[in-house]
Amino acid sequence: MKHLTLLSLLSLLLLPAAAAENKPNILFLFADDWGRYASILRESEGPGTINDVVETPNFDRIAREGVFFRNAHVSAPSCTPCRSALLTGQHFWRTNTGSILRGAVWDATIPSYPLLLQEAGYHIGYTHKVWGPGTPANSPFTREQAFAKRGGRFNQFSQVATKAVADGTPFETIKAELLEESRGNFADFLDARKGEGPWCYWFGPTNVHRKWIKGSGKALWGIDPDALKGKMPPFLPDVPEVRQDLADYFGEIKAWDAGIGALLAELEKRGEKDNTLVVISGDHGAPGFPHGKCNLYGFGTNVCLSITGPGVKGGRIVDDFASLTDLAPTFLEAAGLKAPEETTGRSLWPTLRSEKAGLVDETRTRVFTGRERHVEIARSDYTPYPQRAIRTADHVLIVNFRPDRYPMGDPYLLDSSGTPSVEDLENETRITLPDEDSGPTKAWLVGVRDTPEWKKHFDWVYGKRPKYELYDLRKDPHETTNLADEPAYAEVKAKLERELMDVLTKTGDPRLIEDGKFFETPPMAGPLKDEREFWKQKGPKGKGGKAKEKGKTE
Repeated sequence: MKHLTLLSLLSLLLLPAAAAENKPNILFLFADDWGRYASILRESEGPGTINDVVETPNFDRIAREGVFFRNAHVSAPSCTPCRSALLTGQHFWRTNTGSILRGAVWDATIPSYPLLLQEAGYHIGYTHKVWGPGTPANSPFTREQAFAKRGGRFNQFSQVATKAVADGTPFETIKAELLEESRGNFADFLDARKGEGPWCYWFGPTNVHRKWIKGSGKALWGIDPDALKGKMPPFLPDVPEVRQDLADYFGEIKAWDAGIGALLAELEKRGEKDNTLVVISGDHGAPGFPHGKCNLYGFGTNVCLSITGPGVKGGRIVDDFASLTDLAPTFLEAAGLKAPEETTGRSLWPTLRSEKAGLVDETRTRVFTGRERHVEIARSDYTPYPQRAIRTADHVLIVNFRPDRYPMGDPYLLDSSGTPSVEDLENETRITLPDEDSGPTKAWLVGVRDTPEWKKHFDWVYGKRPKYELYDLRKDPHETTNLADEPAYAEVKAKLERELMDVLTKTGDPRLIEDGKFFETPPMAGPLKDEREFWKQKGPKGKGGKAKEKGKTE
């Protein structure tokens, strides 16, 4: 920890005294699996998209007060590597085993913004998920900094609310109870502050993560699945089962938005809003849907991001490309600290202080994303699915380093003698295509995989992919037509690949070293032993059939 202290002290000495004395509070609201879905997007997208059905009034209000980034992307569309990158301000591939999900171990030698803020006098804390699975004692937040004694039922919003309503409790009553738990946890954090120093709080609910209650979007929130008819992106089948699943997801987003409102109300009641930087985002796209979570398509990496507070010139929607790795240096600069030398993210303050809309910072025209390992047992040999991508306003180039592998994991039971039930497919991710969370959409697609109408679609979203994927985003915003082999796009492809590989090389991506040996070697610690034993009995060499084990994936 000594090197962190020296970095912090040096940073304070290098910046003006006034900057160090006037430190804003930082309220970071970060939802599991919440991508680029918000009603504010209707203003820039126009009608006819799935955002027509999303309602996020609290997020919209705060975003309008500040700066809303239309082109914000995660470093990796998987919870743990995304958060590792965010906490350290570095590309996910630079965070050691923090760059994977299963088997990840936090590397305490890498500077992280919470500890740097704490050493600079900030009171820090969190409620619910920060880095995970779980928050080990050596991660940027310790369990002692958790504030959740009021309860964590908000994380199972639709489950708790559905049961309460069935038992006769009015929805508005149980909703108020769950919001009061979240507000109370935040209040406890504020009350624990010693003196009048600045604070940094992370609110990380997981209700938007699978699983939620089927039909809860309409039953609890009045979201009509049929309102999505004719508005679904091409990779999502426009059928009742998928529309209902998406409507239920949007119901959890509406609950998340209500949670935003509860914390903002507490902040305003205490008179601290004017000196608080409010940052709201999520860690990747929709879980359990094709092209979403664990994919480098825009549906998987593009997220909402708004920043509001002191020093921010608000009332703007900007087109600057932002990576969530940029948040760490942004937070540190707000606190009067210089980002550590190894940081690859860049502070967003030049854009935040500007009064321009559209493209503000002309150097922010691209973003780099990637992926390695998500679910450890996604493939029978425990290998990852390595991808890297470069995205601009006009094009995205995705490099799939191992095109011989299935991107969402092996179809373990699709050809086995055992046939999983629909209930199994909706609830047990590990049965098939494990890198995509279980749920009604995947279950429906697996069920129709051999029908003449849907076989081609199933193969498109779940089948093997070529080494290169190139999409013209101006003509094809949903990334449906791969142009990588088209002669007319050869120059674009070559230019983007050179730029991507140059960044990977300069930043020391292990994927380019010894044929990716670091990522290709499966970690053996912790819960992975149990997962290997599970697949020894249930996997591709086992009997298949109905799985007995239920669980939630990260």
